[in-house]
Amino acid sequence: MKVKIVNTSAHPLPAYATSASAGMDLLANIEEPLTLGMLDRAMIPTGISIQLPEGYEAQVRPRSGLAARYGISVTNSPGTIDADYRGEIKVLLINLSREPYTVQPGERIAQLVVARHERVEWESVEALDETDRGAGGFGSTGKK
Repeated sequence: MKVKIVNTSAHPLPAYATSASAGMDLLANIEEPLTLGMLDRAMIPTGISIQLPEGYEAQVRPRSGLAARYGISVTNSPGTIDADYRGEIKVLLINLSREPYTVQPGERIAQLVVARHERVEWESVEALDETDRGAGGFGSTGKK
């Protein structure tokens, strides 16, 4: 699928790291390093804007390596970019660790996953079909 993209940064376009990757790396379009202290958040620009076809969304997700090694995540994960949004993609990073973390210009800060989605039409009913789980919520299926 071809998607139109505008890149106002000095960095390469988002790209897949491997042939089987689901997400493309988003890069920090900042001019100088930015340090996030414990529980600090920052909106990091990427310098890119995209034009998705209707029926698709782009999801901004954390990079597992940043999360595992440094406690860096995406606050509104996954962030959704709708097909009619034409502004710059920005990543809302948060530092969940006890140590400061410095984001470098051009650093891979998040992943972008493009996915098809469906539109829903609600059908109002008085009751839902029964299942074994029923209304059991968090933890209701037990620990395995």
